[in-house]
Amino acid sequence: MCTKASILVVDDEPSIRKVLTAILEEKGYNVETAENGKEAIRKSKTQFYNLALIDIRLPDMEGVKLLTEMKETKPKMAKIIITGYPSLQNAVEAVNKGADAYIIKPLNIDKTLVTIEEHLEKQRKAQKMTEGSLVEFIETRVKQLEHEKISR
Repeated sequence: MCTKASILVVDDEPSIRKVLTAILEEKGYNVETAENGKEAIRKSKTQFYNLALIDIRLPDMEGVKLLTEMKETKPKMAKIIITGYPSLQNAVEAVNKGADAYIIKPLNIDKTLVTIEEHLEKQRKAQKMTEGSLVEFIETRVKQLEHEKISR
């Protein structure tokens, strides 16, 4: 990784927040935590996060509701639902509400890290494509303006 990705861990269990923070920081990520949905929304409005790990059951709102709220504050942020209560209905609803992945607790840390990196890589590629398109647009527009100036 050239720049450290920022990850927000949203879980009401202090032990899960602590373990995930330690593991992710060891892997070189910047990590912040939130213990409920309101705190996660507040933080996502003032901070940039590349990715959020969101527990499906939070004390103040369901994780899928938080997905919708966070999509409005940070639409490009990758959002991964983590749950100890897996069900097909939860998985479908999470994906329909904007989850990029759905991981079941207890977490397999290796698989979780692979999932995180895959989504961060997709994000990096999308950003490069956007930057490339923007550069191409500017170069084309400059040539058009130069041509118009010469034609006058």
